[in-house]
Parts: sequence; structure tokens; C-alpha cells
Amino acid sequence: MKWFSRFRSAAKAAVAGWKGNVFDFSGWAGRVFWGVDNAKLATNETIFSVISRLANTLSTLPIKLYQSYDIVTSQVSDLVTTAPNPNMTSFDLFNKLEVARNETGNGYAIIMRDIRMQPEEILPIDSSLVTPFLNSDDGHLWYQVIGDNGTHYVHNMNMIHVKHITGTSRLVGISPIKVLKNTLEYDKAVQEFSLSEMQKKDSFILEYGANVDSEKRQRIIDDFKRFYRDNGGILFQEPGVTVNELERKYFASDTLASEKITRSRVANVFNVPASFLNDSEGASFSSNEQLMIQFVQMTLTPIARQYEQELNKKLLTHDQRMAGFYFKCNLGGLLRGDTAARTNFYQVMLRSAGMTPNEVRRLEDLPPKSGPAEELWISGDLYPLEMDPRDRKASSEKGGEESEQAEETT
Repeated sequence: MKWFSRFRSAAKAAVAGWKGNVFDFSGWAGRVFWGVDNAKLATNETIFSVISRLANTLSTLPIKLYQSYDIVTSQVSDLVTTAPNPNMTSFDLFNKLEVARNETGNGYAIIMRDIRMQPEEILPIDSSLVTPFLNSDDGHLWYQVIGDNGTHYVHNMNMIHVKHITGTSRLVGISPIKVLKNTLEYDKAVQEFSLSEMQKKDSFILEYGANVDSEKRQRIIDDFKRFYRDNGGILFQEPGVTVNELERKYFASDTLASEKITRSRVANVFNVPASFLNDSEGASFSSNEQLMIQFVQMTLTPIARQYEQELNKKLLTHDQRMAGFYFKCNLGGLLRGDTAARTNFYQVMLRSAGMTPNEVRRLEDLPPKSGPAEELWISGDLYPLEMDPRDRKASSEKGGEESEQAEETT
């Protein structure tokens, strides 16, 4: 009830600030949020590649609502895992938020609530239409949103805001593309220069002696023009006439070196391994598993944590959080490695009572089995964990005696 009272007082303050404007975002239902392409994102292959990889990877991560490690299904969990609004899936929502976060530094989505103040829809908003500010009256964070039917003010509890790093005095994230401004301008200049040099035709120096009369000189020039226009052919070099080709200063290696510098700087700014941008120079990973460990630990974990905390704070009530409810992204699937690595891991976990056979089957997308597959087993060789060690030994001795008796009988 404390949460509801706080939200109700915030809503009253918002109504006073709107001065009679109607709080209605229904006009955004069919809006094309990303109708304006960013020039760098739409024209730079390296930027497009790294943002696509981050957005697609985050969008495919399983995110569930848990209560003390058990998966829970509810209206709120359905918004996050399946259908945040009538026009898109959860993949689309997280993909748009992550693209906006990496493109502009900030990704926004408004939370629509029903009459019971429960989340009903989650709608992404164009980052250029949102401006966060602190209300001087209560010190709360608000968002100014320029909608189709006017300007609205949204309390921070109704706005999901994911961003890149911010300073103490900033409310918005820093755009990685702005950080890369000089790098992208340099890369564009090198590409334009390389393209112009490759499009140039070969140049020549045509020399002829001073004793060549004007009529013969004109024939020489006309003959050379024909040769140049036809891009080759036969050119008769008469006495007193010399043709020398001008050396071109363009080297393909210069363009390759420039592209490597650009890829390295883009990878540093977006905090991804350079090999993700097809740059293998300086790579020191002995396996793809080590590469994925670095990517998950240094790149994906902070991003996923930010999404989790935004969802926990703004979609769950205080009482729900105190009852043990929380959203969590499953990053384990990215670290399972190849078949051999997974097999060794599962064997160790099964024989040390770390996992049940059914938990292994779920990780491998196999249906669970009933009975002993739900129990923890310990090597000895493999008894139920709850069994008394004396019973294990007795069973072994009994088995040994039965073996001896069988041998004597034979």
C-alpha cells in the first residue's frame, strides 16, 4: 500500500503539471518508432555489425520471473517473456531498447497500467522525444515526452530507462556513436579517398620532339585519345614520341590498416572482443569458450543486470520483491561450451550431487523423467544423497558376498 500511496501522490503532481492535458498514449499504438535512421548506424558497416550483435544476443536471452529460484507465471511475467503489447513480441521490445541504447545512449519504454495500477502494456519510445529531469518540488525523476497529442510528463516508476554510462550530474547515457565521432569521420574520409583513387583512370605523359610539325602532332594526339578512350589497344610509338605512365599513389594496404584501427576503436567503445568484428589481430584466446566467458562477464552481464533491475523496480511492487520475486536473465546457455565440455561438466555435477539428471535434461532441452531422475546422486558408485553411508557400505558388502557365493556355486 505504501507503493500505491506514493504513486497516487506522484500522479496528482503530474496532473497539476499537465494543466488539464489528457494522459493518453493510445495514439502511439500504431506509431513507427524508428522511422528516422541514424546516419552512422545506417551507413557504417562496423557500427551496424556491433549493435546488431549486442541487440540480437540480448534479445535471445531467456528472461523469467522467479520466486526463490522457482519459475513463476503471471500477468507481469507474460508482458516480459511473451507479449509486452499487442504489436510486438518480447524479442522485438528488448531488441528495440538495446538498439536505441547503443545508438543514442538511451532506450526508453513506457509502462501502461490498468485501473488497479498493474502493468498492462510496455511501449518503446523514440529516444529523441524523451527528456529526463528532476522535479524541484519532490526531487523525483520525471520524463518529458513529446507525444502526438502534446507534451506529457511521466514519473520514473512508469518509464523503463536503459542507458550507457552516466556521470554524477547526468541523467542520460553517453552515446557511443558520439564518442566515435572522430574515428568514424576519419574512416569515412579514408574510404572516400580510396574510392576516388580507385575510380580514377590511368594517367600518362605524352612527349614528342620539337621537330614534329603541327599536322603530325595532331595525328599523334588523336591516336593517343583513341587509345585512352578505348581503354587500351594498339598505340604506335613513332620516332620522337615517348609515352610514360604516371605512378599511382594508392595502396590497398593503407585502407586495410585504417579499417583495423576503426574496428579496434569500435570494439573498445562498445566493450566487445575485437574478434566479434572479424579482427583476429592480437587475439590470445585458446578456445571459443574463453572468448565467450570474457564477452559474458565483461559485456553482457552488466547490460543484463541493468535490464533486470529496471524490471524488478518498476514492474514488481515492494511486497512482491520482499516475497522473493525477481526477474533474471539466463546467461548460462552462452557458457555451456561444446559437447565435450558440457559432458564433462554434467558428469562432475551429477557425481557430486550438484545437479539432478532432470536438471541436466532441461539444460539440453530434453523432457524430464519421473522417479529417481528428480533425486540427487553421489558417486560411490552413485547412491541417493539421502542414503545413510552405512547402508551404502552394507549394500556393497552384500553385493560382494553374493558375488563370492556365486563363484563357489560355479
